Amino acid sequence: MKIISQSSINNGVSIHYLDSHPESDFSLTPLLICPGLSETAEEYQDLLEYLMPRRCIVLSFRGRGQSDTPLTGYDLKDHVADIESVVKSTGINHFYLYAFSRGVSYALEYTRLHPHQIGKLIILDYPPEHKAMPRDWATDYIENYLVLFKRLSHIRPEAVMGIQRESVQKSIKFSSEKPVLVMRGLLEGSLISNEALEEYKRQFSNLHITELKNSGHDIRSTEKSKLYKIIKEFVE
Repeated sequence: MKIISQSSINNGVSIHYLDSHPESDFSLTPLLICPGLSETAEEYQDLLEYLMPRRCIVLSFRGRGQSDTPLTGYDLKDHVADIESVVKSTGINHFYLYAFSRGVSYALEYTRLHPHQIGKLIILDYPPEHKAMPRDWATDYIENYLVLFKRLSHIRPEAVMGIQRESVQKSIKFSSEKPVLVMRGLLEGSLISNEALEEYKRQFSNLHITELKNSGHDIRSTEKSKLYKIIKEFVE
């Protein structure tokens, strides 16, 4: 199958994305994917292939992958603007939205601002909030995760420092009747607490909940095949 590599421009910042557009079925609602904190578009190519012939688009947020790394612009509104630029570039105006980890906060805020565009929402293991990062978080994340696991090419240190410096804590609350799937791991490390799950229940009247008993937050590696099957069934 052919997946094209493209870029949109958000206020001078190039945002890279992958798009399965050339071989997709236009009768199916497209799916836009918002990766986690240090993930890139390329890490989702297998999901794009798995969901064919549905058109799927996945972006690398600013500072990640092949996207530009500006000196500033790393708060919630800036990442939401990255999504907006990709939506404009691809020409989609009604689609499903799927997000993992910190990408969930970007996707939720986008949905709050553009509810008419979203048909279904898929949330993977993150609470309904945008988190401010602790003072020492960036150094620890770079040294003990990115360097250790050779992921400096996935997210630049400048982006990590920008996220720590600029992120403002915000609860993302809005009501919706659209179908929403929330998935969380049940092992230690999951980022959706029982309290966060109750908040999702309060916000979304058409809520579907899936709990994966063999995972913490690392669902994309521990139960990937099951995860992909759940996503496919929900969008179909």
